[in-house]
Amino acid sequence: MKLIHKGKVKDVYQSYNEDDNNLLFVFSNRISAFDVAMEQEIPRKGEILCKFAKFWFENLNVDNHMIKTIDNNKMLVEKLSMIPIECVVRGYFYGSLVDRYNDNKIDMLNSPDFHILSHDFDAIIASKLPEPLFDPTTKSFDHDLPISKNKIISSNLLSENDFNFLRNKSIKLYQEMSQIIETAGFIIADVKFEFGFDKKGEIILGDSLGPDEYRIWNKESYQKGLIQESYDKQILRDWLTKFGFKQKVKEYNLHNQKPKPPQLPLSIIKKILDRYIYSYEKITGNKFE
Repeated sequence: MKLIHKGKVKDVYQSYNEDDNNLLFVFSNRISAFDVAMEQEIPRKGEILCKFAKFWFENLNVDNHMIKTIDNNKMLVEKLSMIPIECVVRGYFYGSLVDRYNDNKIDMLNSPDFHILSHDFDAIIASKLPEPLFDPTTKSFDHDLPISKNKIISSNLLSENDFNFLRNKSIKLYQEMSQIIETAGFIIADVKFEFGFDKKGEIILGDSLGPDEYRIWNKESYQKGLIQESYDKQILRDWLTKFGFKQKVKEYNLHNQKPKPPQLPLSIIKKILDRYIYSYEKITGNKFE
């Protein structure tokens, strides 16, 4: 098989046989934050991501491209014509949404969903939004940017019907995941879905789902107004922010550059791994061997 894409967290291979409509995902131990790849890896992270993706594909009520898993960190999937936007759904006021809100960088006029932030909205960090918010972004290896409904349609990225389908499907999937995750003792703050067209022209769920695609918190320790204890790679983002790396990334972005990431302490690497394993076992009910 030939390598056709080396992503932030997984490598994608395609058969040399051009008639083969399948791809092989190899989930790596790499980890990134603020669109910068760290130099160190998280041991066995690829296995957890693969197992999580399998769990969500099997348990969500949506057609998807998974065929089967191979070994511990590989997944055979149907090749899709991927839609070039990332379908982000937010249930809580957190992360980059807070920064954009405080910097007046939210396009409320051209993205109707944002009306929930414009009238009597109590902008307290980690507070639950009045309803799930569809907040799509561009899809880029370097830096994903928010994109409005009007821009998506006027740029011919999607028809209005397909946009509405993705919006409604993404929100429904977020609500399904919320029920499963809440039963396990967690809160899902936000999630990113990716979709594509299959060979029949139908829109189905693609890519993967796991701690690199969503933000979850412990329900018992949740308290709005505070930075939450995360069970995803937000642990890494918080550590990098504390040491000024987030600000450095913003400065480098002005020149279309990326800063060199700092060395991660073993304590952070272990904390991320432990939290990934803990959340996997609680949510799926399976033991991570």
